[in-house]
Amino acid sequence: MSLSLNNGGNERGTMEFSLVDLDKAYEALMSEVVKTGVVPHYAELSTLLAISPNEALGRIRNIVELTPGWMHPETDYIASFPPFNNQPTQYRISVDGEQKWFAQCGFEALACRWLFPGKTVRIDAPCLLGGEPLTIEMKDEEILLVDPNTIVGYTRSPVGGEAANRPFR
Repeated sequence: MSLSLNNGGNERGTMEFSLVDLDKAYEALMSEVVKTGVVPHYAELSTLLAISPNEALGRIRNIVELTPGWMHPETDYIASFPPFNNQPTQYRISVDGEQKWFAQCGFEALACRWLFPGKTVRIDAPCLLGGEPLTIEMKDEEILLVDPNTIVGYTRSPVGGEAANRPFR
């Protein structure tokens, strides 16, 4: 199976990629952000995969279309690559005491632990309603710390099925 990418008829034209090609690009992007705290630029991805910069950019654009990530508007820069954000957010992620990652959102922050097996992952963020500090520490599937003892998340996105059937509306 291949997916086609139409770049609106600009100088980069239309590119098609196999799922294997997209998987390789995704894995390289995720490995680099886990290692460095920054999602690589398409020129860096091209070196990692030994492909042209245009092909690397095409793969990134295709991946972004398939995920809840996005490019910074009117640029070729990755702004968000879930669960991470390439630009600083209030959701600071520390791994074994080293803070160099930012999460896309509070819920995505919780999803990052699987990328750091066997390591302590700490999320620090201010409460969006009152500004008080919120902290969660996790290691693999274990929650080590929640401060304060109860933290509630919310989203403006519809989740949980039909509105009439949701426990909280």
